[in-house]
Amino acid sequence: MPEMVAEFYKFAHINNTIRLREGRVLVRVSDLLEGAPEAVLHAIAHILLAKLYRKPIEPRLNGRYRRWVTRGEVTEKAHLIRQMRGRKTITTAQGEVYDLDEIFDGLNRRFFFGLMGKPQLTWSQHHGKRLLGHYDPAHNTIMISKAFDRPQVPRYAIDYLMYHEMLHLKHPVKTRGGRRCVHSAAFQEEERLFPELKPAVAFLKKL
Repeated sequence: MPEMVAEFYKFAHINNTIRLREGRVLVRVSDLLEGAPEAVLHAIAHILLAKLYRKPIEPRLNGRYRRWVTRGEVTEKAHLIRQMRGRKTITTAQGEVYDLDEIFDGLNRRFFFGLMGKPQLTWSQHHGKRLLGHYDPAHNTIMISKAFDRPQVPRYAIDYLMYHEMLHLKHPVKTRGGRRCVHSAAFQEEERLFPELKPAVAFLKKL
């Protein structure tokens, strides 16, 4: 066995990392898990070592860890820590072609009776095409990729993307049996109300 150095570390999220460096195994476990039961820490150790040596992760231990980190008190604490430690880069809602404030306000009146509270709206720093849009509940921010701030992007495509992220604000992520439910049945039902859903999804796939 190589020398092992393990520590609790102040991550902005519930992160756990393991690396092999110069003959030593370096382990960092989120300090949010410092008070976890020994059985949970044992599960974390198993998961990290399995990843390091590319071995199968035992479902029983993986489930034990997932159940712990999705407990209400743990997720609430993680949410608070993310607000305190996490960094969110806010650029501007006014793009070269599209204004996110104007888009949000229009959709709010059209689909939510103007009752949805407006989060921070920002274009991404880069023209990324992997993360097209994202709602961050910890910072109450909707980010849209700058790849959409172009004349050739149809208005219905960016309207749909903003609408999708607004639904995330209305229908928060829920945890059931240790699994996160991101797009609930209610979310999907309301998403289908968007009139240009099919051409918008087709455009996103093409992009």
